[in-house]
Parts: sequence; structure tokens; C-alpha cells
Amino acid sequence: MPSRGVPFHRRNRIGRFAPIAAACLGASIALAAPVLAQDDKPPADASKGVPIKLQLNRLEPAGDSCRTYLLVDNSRGPALKSLKVDLFAFDQEGVAQKRVAVELGPLPDRKTSVKIFDFAGIACPKLGRVLLNDVLACEGGEASREGCLERMETESKAGVPFDR
Repeated sequence: MPSRGVPFHRRNRIGRFAPIAAACLGASIALAAPVLAQDDKPPADASKGVPIKLQLNRLEPAGDSCRTYLLVDNSRGPALKSLKVDLFAFDQEGVAQKRVAVELGPLPDRKTSVKIFDFAGIACPKLGRVLLNDVLACEGGEASREGCLERMETESKAGVPFDR
């Protein structure tokens, strides 16, 4: 039965290209679907690998102690109720002098803050290096002590190396 309104020679052309057009349209939709799905929601493990940056920012004398300014950059990460770190101060010869546990939390999500503490009994000029020895506590969301230690990045602007 002939179709009305479309000449036979035109119906034949449309018929030949219809499968090609459908395949192209299907491929376009298939390629766009994953992109749309990614834009709809962030991946479940978005906070994995997001660094917590610790910067030894400033040292200043405070009596017989060395006052330490530590910049805590959580500008890309989720909030933490508690983040407690274990730090060691070494003298100029590389000998461990002082150990201090410092609570850096609570850390709001996407926030940078400064924490101030003292290395008691060691003068700043005698300080040769600071070591982030361990993470003692890390609480909030799906955080774990081991996961937080892996996310830590250290740097120094204080003229004394700050290592991990």
C-alpha cells in the first residue's frame, strides 16, 4: 500500500537513512548519559584523597618556649569534629627534643584556620625541624585516623622544615 503525500522515490531515500540517523542519535544519547549522571551528584568517595594541608607558618619566642603558628587548610574537605596530631621538635643536630599532641579541630568544611601552640622548653633558634609523627584522632563523617594521616600534606614558611 503506497504512502500518501510522499513520492515513492523519496520514501526510498528516507528508508535508507533512517537506521543511520537512529544509530547516530542513539550513540549521542549513550555518550551524553554518563556526563549527565556525573553532573547530577558527586561521587560517594569525594572526600577520599582530598588533602588536609598543614603549614608551619610562623615561629616566635615565648619565654623559654617556641610559639608555633600552624595553618590548617581544610578548604576542600569535609568537616571534622576532632583532628589531633602528634608532633616532634628536633634540634639543629637532628635530636628529638620535645613531643606535643595538638588538637587542631574542630575543622569546619571548606575552611582554613590557624592554631597556636608552644613547644615548651625549646627556644626557636634551637629548633631544626618539626615532624608530623602521627594522627592520634580524626573524627567526623567517614574519617578514620589512618585515612586522615594519608591525606596530610606538610609545608613550612617558618624557615624550619616540617616533614611527614
